[in-house]
Amino acid sequence: MLIDSHCHLDFPDFTVDRDGVVQRARAAGVARMISISTRIDRFGEIAALAEAYPEVFCTVGEHPENVREAPETDLDRLVALAAHPKCVGIGEAGLDYHYPGAPRDAAHRVFRSHIEAARRTGLPLVIHSRDADADMAAILRDEMGKGPFKAVLHCFTSSLELAEAGLALGLSISFSGIVTFKNSQALRDIARTVPMDRLLVETDAPFLAPVPHRGRRNEPAFVAATAAVLAEVKGVSAATLAARTSANALTLFDKMPPPAAAEAAAE
Repeated sequence: MLIDSHCHLDFPDFTVDRDGVVQRARAAGVARMISISTRIDRFGEIAALAEAYPEVFCTVGEHPENVREAPETDLDRLVALAAHPKCVGIGEAGLDYHYPGAPRDAAHRVFRSHIEAARRTGLPLVIHSRDADADMAAILRDEMGKGPFKAVLHCFTSSLELAEAGLALGLSISFSGIVTFKNSQALRDIARTVPMDRLLVETDAPFLAPVPHRGRRNEPAFVAATAAVLAEVKGVSAATLAARTSANALTLFDKMPPPAAAEAAAE
């Protein structure tokens, strides 16, 4: 069993063959897919998608690239939406300094609002961090000092220093298909340092298809290729890596029922 802890099944890339995408994931042993929200105002769409497939769950949040359009967060609304039975996390939210001129003060406010939502709901925060290591670490330390919250650094491509800071605060770290790329040895070296009980695997589909699918549209079935490379990096079997990362995902996203429980409830 595998769990794709981060994908975007609501994106238009999947409009034509979404049923086929889910079916191929099932055939590849992917028992759970978490379709991650990028716009709070579109939560109704992503929730409806999660309702349509037993294996699909979702989150609610505002991607940091939207901060110019959404410089403030209605915290009460965010918390209320998170009560949806298939919503298992907050985010993705965070900091993205890749493009110059981003309003950083607003980005920090929105990110901190999502952290507070994670505290209030008890749901894990899905963190996006790009070219913002120092500020990300500083905010995480500051906010953890105000009260604990669960979180995962998703699609990790940052520095060893941020990985160590996150791990010290109790966060999990998730790796995408980037870890399979030929020029990603430094990232594989970081993955080697992540404890097995903090490791998650994801696709970030439709983006970042892993080798040998690179250049194609990514989809949850391809998470198996990323998991295989992580197994080599960690020096364990593919079955061990799949079992461990699936258990970790179910522990972190603990509102999401394990497959056996869901199947039993459906009978």
